[in-house]
Amino acid sequence: MSRSDFIAFRRSLGRTPPLDRMTVRVRGLDLAVWTSAPVSGAPPLLLVNGGLLHDHSLLWPSLSPLAAARQVVLYDQRGRGASQGPADPPAARIEDDADDVGALRRVLGIRQWDVLGHSWGGGIAMLGVARDLAGTRRLVTVDAVGPTSAWMEPLHAAALERLQGPDRETLARSGGAVLHDPDPERHAAHTRALYRAWFADPELADYLVAPTASSVTGAAVAARLRREGYDWRPALRALSVPTLVLHGERDALPSAVALEVAALLPRARVELLADAGHMPFWEAPQQFFALVDAFLSATPHALSR
Repeated sequence: MSRSDFIAFRRSLGRTPPLDRMTVRVRGLDLAVWTSAPVSGAPPLLLVNGGLLHDHSLLWPSLSPLAAARQVVLYDQRGRGASQGPADPPAARIEDDADDVGALRRVLGIRQWDVLGHSWGGGIAMLGVARDLAGTRRLVTVDAVGPTSAWMEPLHAAALERLQGPDRETLARSGGAVLHDPDPERHAAHTRALYRAWFADPELADYLVAPTASSVTGAAVAARLRREGYDWRPALRALSVPTLVLHGERDALPSAVALEVAALLPRARVELLADAGHMPFWEAPQQFFALVDAFLSATPHALSR
């Protein structure tokens, strides 16, 4: 999608729905939460942003079209954005973020909801839903990280091929063991340098400014995952809720990762979006939102066919 097409699509949506903000106590921490208006007859949809350093604004108002048919719930993960950080940030793990998913649902008094996670947020969503199966109706992953850490090196190599100038130099310096250090500014610089590589269309990357974020907690989580690696396959094999795995075909994160996720989850199907990179809600929005809406609105019988 070109820049002009993207602008025309966003203008066609009209006014962005307003969000109400609240602070809720979740597993001993005050988390900032935003919700749109409830929609009768539709379960709420939790949106889990990626980036590990970033807050909910990474997905809002980007995903605002989803609020037309259901209430959406966004939140800042522990130690990111406006949410309180843990007492010992260096000890933070992605499993802590995953455990917050079901705990947040219970605190909000929601019996069952749908969950959508993007990028690293897709990893948090998969782990969180695996821990809260009864509370989750359906799951959507969007260009999510893989079930093991094997994708990290291929992503780094693909991003270096796409970048030039200072961004490429910064990314080249941050490879390997450099990001094993939980220094938040080092991780923030790496995130900024990587930004342009996420896009299939460089023109759109020029238009959409790279977000900035820094988090001691998020950097500790990211450094641990890179330093120790991970293998979530045993936990994810039990993730039995219907799942839609979406992935841009031109994402620097290889689409083979999405195929691996879909093959692992018992009730998953995969959809690859042509001419889209890591943010298909920007580069292929008509197809993206149509697929998500159809999946979330489908009858159980339709999903079982």
